Amino acid sequence: MKIRPVILCGGAGTRLWPNAKKHQAKQFIDFGNWTLLGKTLERVKASLFDAPIISTNAKYLRQVKQHLKKHRIRKFKIVLEPSKRNTAPAILSTALIKDIPNEQPLMFLAADHLIEKVGLFNKAIKKNQNKLTQNNIFIFGIKPTMPSSEFGYFLTKNIKVTKFIEKPKEAKAKQIIKKKGYWNSGMFYLRKDSIINNFKKYQPNIYRNCNKAVTKAKYKSNVYYLNKQAFTKATAKSFDYAILEKTKDINAIKLDIPWSDLGSWKEICKMYGRNKRHYFKKKNVFHRPWGSYVNLFNGKEFLIKELYVKPKGILSLQKHHHRAEHWVVTQGKPKITLNKKYFTMKPDETIFIPLGAIHRIENPYKKPVKIIEAQVGSILKETDIVRYQDVYGRVK
Repeated sequence: MKIRPVILCGGAGTRLWPNAKKHQAKQFIDFGNWTLLGKTLERVKASLFDAPIISTNAKYLRQVKQHLKKHRIRKFKIVLEPSKRNTAPAILSTALIKDIPNEQPLMFLAADHLIEKVGLFNKAIKKNQNKLTQNNIFIFGIKPTMPSSEFGYFLTKNIKVTKFIEKPKEAKAKQIIKKKGYWNSGMFYLRKDSIINNFKKYQPNIYRNCNKAVTKAKYKSNVYYLNKQAFTKATAKSFDYAILEKTKDINAIKLDIPWSDLGSWKEICKMYGRNKRHYFKKKNVFHRPWGSYVNLFNGKEFLIKELYVKPKGILSLQKHHHRAEHWVVTQGKPKITLNKKYFTMKPDETIFIPLGAIHRIENPYKKPVKIIEAQVGSILKETDIVRYQDVYGRVK
């Protein structure tokens, strides 16, 4: 039996746009002729997978259909949530649709994860298919590349998961990594009957209401419109809290592959830094008295640059009216001014420059400084610079 991939595509992605009234959901952002949902749809074309099921809401239906068409996926089902109830009801509702047999293996994927070395990922899925039972759940752990407070972790004994740790502080994350902890990727692998059995046992309210929502759903042109009255009564809970933290029968599939949920501008800057040769164009290089910069990608309300600050180079003391900035240092030790604070940064460190903050980069050393910068805002032009001091005489 082939594995049925279920893509969870209802997230709003507000972390990237904290102050925006209207913002793009992360899975649909164009990062340079590709989106995270597009990459996910390409992954599920592998021969081990059956036709995908996409769980989303009415707001995103048009964009989901556009993506399916663009990626030439003709066989699919869409399950539409009438209201936001978190991942537990979303996961259960997709599993309950009637064209899924009871022993069907289901692979739950987030629409907004970037996974590289897909071959290794698919091999791990295939290898564990025979181990799925009517009660157990497999979750995917990613070997951490650094202690991060942006991800949840889990600990294991052999392959059994013994403990979940929700987004710890960096110091605690270091201890977890020493104990061979893994990032919890939020991807799940289990059979349909295991989902039903776990929800009946641990979350009868969610099971009862989701079952009604699916039974009373309207079905038209491959889309299930879940019954609003029933679905809204289901308790809003994440799958982690609803099921994973209750059941003892959880196994880990540990992966050492490049993975990111691109959930912060730091992660996005790093992704562009890793792939900058794909984005680099000579015509987008601009020279300045302090060094140079290259525009790598101009997105919708964001711009990614790489700054090169030559030895002894000093940018002007400045602020912006229309944009905030996120910097990730990739080389050298820049000296930073941020309002009334002064400090030195090192490679892999990151800083946020809020809208209207007075700031400056200096390179007092003999080695060049390189910074990947994400500008986020409504106007992303060089004209939006208010200079206070400048060693190159650019202040009038």
